[in-house]
Amino acid sequence: MTGKKTNNKYVSDHYSRQAKKDDFPARSVYKLKEIQQKLQIIKQGDKVLDLGCAPGSWTKFAGELVGEKGLVIGIDQKAISERFPTHVHIMTGDVIVLAEKDADDLAGLIGEGFHAVLSDMAPSTTGRKEVDAARSYYLCRAALTIAGKILEPGGFFVCKIFQGEDFNEFVNKVAGDFEQHKIFKPQSCRKESKEIYIIGLGKK
Repeated sequence: MTGKKTNNKYVSDHYSRQAKKDDFPARSVYKLKEIQQKLQIIKQGDKVLDLGCAPGSWTKFAGELVGEKGLVIGIDQKAISERFPTHVHIMTGDVIVLAEKDADDLAGLIGEGFHAVLSDMAPSTTGRKEVDAARSYYLCRAALTIAGKILEPGGFFVCKIFQGEDFNEFVNKVAGDFEQHKIFKPQSCRKESKEIYIIGLGKK
């Protein structure tokens, strides 16, 4: 007897099944795992900010990497049901609004001296590639603005962006703020997806 067929092509996705086995709320955790394996951006005792953190996979994995002596703060507009250890804190907030705050006000809300800022944010998609890419760029600019205010020198930035006409402009902005930058598409990204990750290494 064959398995039950479904109209949802992602139900039998390998990474989705593995995420359930590994007790992560979403398959996206494996994208961060690949980035971590490649570049070692998060270390024991680090302070990490995860922007647009729902449903919590990146936040949970970052919490494992930093350990009890580290700190992870996740921010999202959505409520998160995932349970986290005491060194992982979840805040409700709008990343766009946070990006508009000056550095002192932002530090008063979430702290400063972060070693890494992560953003796996994605906009509500319309199905129109140029519109979705423009919305993604807007979120990425907000994430980079926040990183510029709270990352310590030498810190890391990881940001998902949908490839579009603003892609090169964003890469250049990251290159201007960091000593090095990488463009990386994890194997765990869905093949049809236009998403790719820009990674800033060593904040100037």
